[in-house]
Amino acid sequence: MRAYQVITADGIDAIEQINTEIPTPKDDEILVKMKACSLNYRDILITMGGYVRNDIRPIVPLSDGAGEVVKVGKNVNSFQLGDRVIGNFFQSWESGKINDDGLNSALGGSIDGVLSDYFILKANCSIKIPGYLSYAEAATLPCAATTAWHALVSVGDIKANDTILLLGTGGVSIFGLQLAKAKGATTIITSSNDEKLARAKALGADHVINYNTHPNWEEKVLEITGGEGVDNVLEVGGAGTFEKSSACVKPNGTVSVIGILTGLESPSMSLMTIFNLLRVQGIYVGSTEMLKHLTYTMEANQMHPQIDKTFLFSQAKEAYQWMAQAKHFGKVVIENDT
Repeated sequence: MRAYQVITADGIDAIEQINTEIPTPKDDEILVKMKACSLNYRDILITMGGYVRNDIRPIVPLSDGAGEVVKVGKNVNSFQLGDRVIGNFFQSWESGKINDDGLNSALGGSIDGVLSDYFILKANCSIKIPGYLSYAEAATLPCAATTAWHALVSVGDIKANDTILLLGTGGVSIFGLQLAKAKGATTIITSSNDEKLARAKALGADHVINYNTHPNWEEKVLEITGGEGVDNVLEVGGAGTFEKSSACVKPNGTVSVIGILTGLESPSMSLMTIFNLLRVQGIYVGSTEMLKHLTYTMEANQMHPQIDKTFLFSQAKEAYQWMAQAKHFGKVVIENDT
């Protein structure tokens, strides 16, 4: 079979296509023929090395893949041949709180991922794809969508009268927008691109802020909320946005720390964290149980992921390059071309 591997820590050029044997599933595993997979910002970082718990090379990249079950281990009763499936980002986190074993089971980082013609999944950390979703759509859910669910629902306990702030228009933020609207919350989203903001409006965003036009965008958020602030912010920026995000949150609100798009430096200490009694919560994707409940909500609301652009398997490096330019709205997908 064909597969890609991250060979060195030299960026996208570190990715090479190889030929290797089709793996054999163990007793508790399933073998899946890849139909589609999707990229996350994390996948760019892995090509550059130094990603915590994900610094193993060579490794097959990507955590998010959807496909068809073609072989099952002898102890697997929950799947049969022909089932359409996705695997959880963490292959050893079913439910509850994660432990060290779970943290070291991340697809495409700690263990081989899904950017191959066939891939192995643990049956107990995989789920069937809702019938209304395509393979390409389903392939966007394990990382970005589950992360948004974890932040908004599992930790944030989102309610219909909440106000949610979303930074940018990448995968997590767009899923966060869709989920927040499905839960009846008010949403504010930022971007430097007016066209992307118009698309976010079309998806239901209540308020949009161009942070180039409004560099002190935290003031605009407070203006929109009548000085109260938001209940939860999906903080995907990191050091460059943490202080502003903290200034946007109402007393006893939550800063869901998810990403490092503005750099790897430690976030600045914000006095608002103390004076407004904020909860600063690290979010690292989620459990299989979270992924399941996410798909129930999506199906109930007939929610479709936003796919920005699709590439063929043979164009995987081009997909990485498109992702690295940060021009996308939603998700970047790779589909199998065999």
